[in-house]
Amino acid sequence: MSEPTFPVFRTAGAADIPIIVALVESAYRGDSGRRGWTTESELLDGRRTDEHAVGELVSRPGSCILLAERDGRLIASAHVERQGESGYFGMFAVDPDEQGGGLGKAVLAEAERMAREQWQCRAMRMTVIEQRAELIAWYERRGYRRTGEYQPFPYGDERFGIPRRDDLRFEVLVKDFAGQAA
Repeated sequence: MSEPTFPVFRTAGAADIPIIVALVESAYRGDSGRRGWTTESELLDGRRTDEHAVGELVSRPGSCILLAERDGRLIASAHVERQGESGYFGMFAVDPDEQGGGLGKAVLAEAERMAREQWQCRAMRMTVIEQRAELIAWYERRGYRRTGEYQPFPYGDERFGIPRRDDLRFEVLVKDFAGQAA
């Protein structure tokens, strides 16, 4: 088997919204999400996002959805947004069949580069459901630190999924860019 080619990165436009939604849903929910290790299927049912929510992120000033493609096929995406002196990284999705080969690291590195070089951000922030210990550990290995800051899970708002337990909350993770090339 040949080595996979490095992805091509670009930012999403309105025409990309349906394929972004399909990718995010496949990575986070249902049986397809269980093929990868990033699924939230044990914690949440329902949808992860929809076309309206993705459209808002694509069109919002200081916000973009970074796409990674290989051979013209979408294989990963992430929301990147400038929030003051920090970038925000979220709604990260990697095709479950592409997980485990370094693609996620490449997408995260590209998002960090964008935040540093295009927006002169000093750090990258994100929120992760605190019960996702394996995912938090993955981010820690990439230089993110747990802040001890938490945000409530939006219970009752099905745009974020239907919780399967009553103790969910988000933990804020941060990576400082001090000493990294801008």
